[in-house]
Amino acid sequence: FVTNVLSKLPKSGGWLQHVKVSLGFVELALALKFLSNADMVQGWGILPRELFIGIWMLILLLWAVYLFGGFGFMHPKPKKSGVKQKVLGVLVVLFVAYLAQGLVPNQQTPLRALSGFPPPAFYSVYPTESDCPLNLDCYKDYETGRAVAMEQQKPILLDFTGWACVNCRKVEENIWTQPEVYTLLRDAVVVISLYVDDRKPLPEAEQQTITYADGSSRVLETVGQQWSAFQAINFKSVSQPYYVLLQPNGTILNPPIQYTDKATYLAWLKAGIAASDSEKLAPAFGFE
Repeated sequence: FVTNVLSKLPKSGGWLQHVKVSLGFVELALALKFLSNADMVQGWGILPRELFIGIWMLILLLWAVYLFGGFGFMHPKPKKSGVKQKVLGVLVVLFVAYLAQGLVPNQQTPLRALSGFPPPAFYSVYPTESDCPLNLDCYKDYETGRAVAMEQQKPILLDFTGWACVNCRKVEENIWTQPEVYTLLRDAVVVISLYVDDRKPLPEAEQQTITYADGSSRVLETVGQQWSAFQAINFKSVSQPYYVLLQPNGTILNPPIQYTDKATYLAWLKAGIAASDSEKLAPAFGFE
């Protein structure tokens, strides 16, 4: 049986050269994604969304040129570009055309099929009204956001997120953009987005050593470590995205939720906001 299977495998030849070169272009595109993650986490600011998409387009266009017979030195001898390569080349060009939409300033990003791969829309070369998803008024410090929530008498949406979190971007770009959800986020709650992978150093006075329930300890030296510990200690969770609705005094309005679909997220959001007006709330949560 094994012999029969092996005998049916395609023989090595020119097709294998096409595969190797094509995989090289794909690897370049994926390597750019990892560089983008490092750029956002470290806060370098060298690879905003539009530059990322532009480089991707360039890599893919070069791949298409190769598939159509260009770069003869890369082709097997004798040089040839078969029908399959040309069809793939057309598909690559169409994908490049799709990517071009991402070069236009648009907070309601049209590249939803790629949510989580390019940098978020607010990480842009264009001026933006805020450094938050969808130009929302969000806060990236818990106490600052809580003070605003107390002043405005609104519940808090605590958003534990990450720069390199693909599912976080999917929620922001596919769920938060839905009109019903966006309206509630804009008008009914105060959004506090805490990035657990932010490598910005904490001021020396705020650096501290904490001890977890299991006896292990950790020195908090960066902003991300601070919010990661805040989530782990208070909510017994280290996953992102992780959403908590609570009153400014710490009262949790309903069970926290993670990555989900639009209908579930909207129902959860509405239930928490409705509970914020109720007199029958659970005791306030004691944050550490």
